[in-house]
Amino acid sequence: MKSDDVRILQEVQKNTKMAIKAIDTISEKVYDDDLSMHITRESMRYADLYNKATDRLLNGKAASFRETGFQDMMLKGSVRANTLLNTSTSHIAELMIQGSNRGLTSMWKAVNHHENAGNISMEVAKELMDFEEKNIERLKQYL
Repeated sequence: MKSDDVRILQEVQKNTKMAIKAIDTISEKVYDDDLSMHITRESMRYADLYNKATDRLLNGKAASFRETGFQDMMLKGSVRANTLLNTSTSHIAELMIQGSNRGLTSMWKAVNHHENAGNISMEVAKELMDFEEKNIERLKQYL
């Protein structure tokens, strides 16, 4: 497996893992049943994409993304700080949209910097980016 493929798939892992952790942290503050169902479905889809990237890395005998405890702590702290005084549905949706935008930006950087990646890893990356774009559109109704 080429190093560009590994980097793309690791970026997919990183983004999906961060999204799942953010959703886990924020879900306890969601009081709108529709939004709660939406983000639960999002979390399941992120898990599917994470597993798809992991399977591809394992099949290519490449290392998975390793997160640091610091990244996890910063993510959870940021979510808690941003929802400390405002847990409205609109605010939660806005935070979720911002997270999806960060994920999209991160994936576009990875795709643009690793243009020698093969079709399989690019397919997974594009699947994640399409999913993020659709999430943003769906979340707009909660603003």
